[in-house]
Amino acid sequence: MRKSGATPATIGLLDGHIVVGLTGRELEELADPDRHSAKLSARDLGIALAAGTDGATTVAGTIAVAHRVGIPVMATGGLGGVHRDAATSFDESADLMAMARTPVLVVASGVKSILDVGATLERLDTLGVAVAGFQTHQFPGFYLRDSGFELDWALASADEAAAAFLAHRQFSPTGFLVANPVAAHQELDRARHDEALSSALALVNVQGVTGKAVTPALLAEFARHTAGVSVQVNRDLVVANATLAGEIAVSLERLS
Repeated sequence: MRKSGATPATIGLLDGHIVVGLTGRELEELADPDRHSAKLSARDLGIALAAGTDGATTVAGTIAVAHRVGIPVMATGGLGGVHRDAATSFDESADLMAMARTPVLVVASGVKSILDVGATLERLDTLGVAVAGFQTHQFPGFYLRDSGFELDWALASADEAAAAFLAHRQFSPTGFLVANPVAAHQELDRARHDEALSSALALVNVQGVTGKAVTPALLAEFARHTAGVSVQVNRDLVVANATLAGEIAVSLERLS
């Protein structure tokens, strides 16, 4: 991100204070399992601040803080979405509603394939969140470049993404999702992916995992089933998304 001229600023809560621009040491402290850092969505921020706790912010929590301090672009691995059993559980990530009410551009590799991708895209459409692929019309599936769902819009460059976001903000108060697929040579083998997904879904069903614990449990099983390869793919796509977000942020500043 710094190579593009942008300034990275990781967001989190330490000792009851929001920190915008966590240092490497602070990130290690936040990730220390002995600290029992909370997982904070936008709705949790006020309570966490009052309680003086530590916490890592979700996409919803991060863009809430970013918008508050004037940061227009945010990078993540994958956006939260509608869960596969949402018809009965009503389980839908707060990330979607947060993007509907927060005008921040989010760069993500789509949504995790453990979710209902089609339903998530429908919800984003209903909520008025703009979605465009980066150099692709195929919506990425996190570990995979193609989730099987096609997008109406594709952006050819960071400059085009910045220009589209500026134009979007003239007509809508919602966020903007730039779906950036993992590099072709870094994506997870599809057969291995499908096996891991089946195993993860079965495990969560048998164990009766619900709520916030579902996604971590599914990802942990992915990591186990792929012998850690999924974790490396996750790291690779996060780095790529941060790089692209930096380029868009610089272009946005120039165009503004």
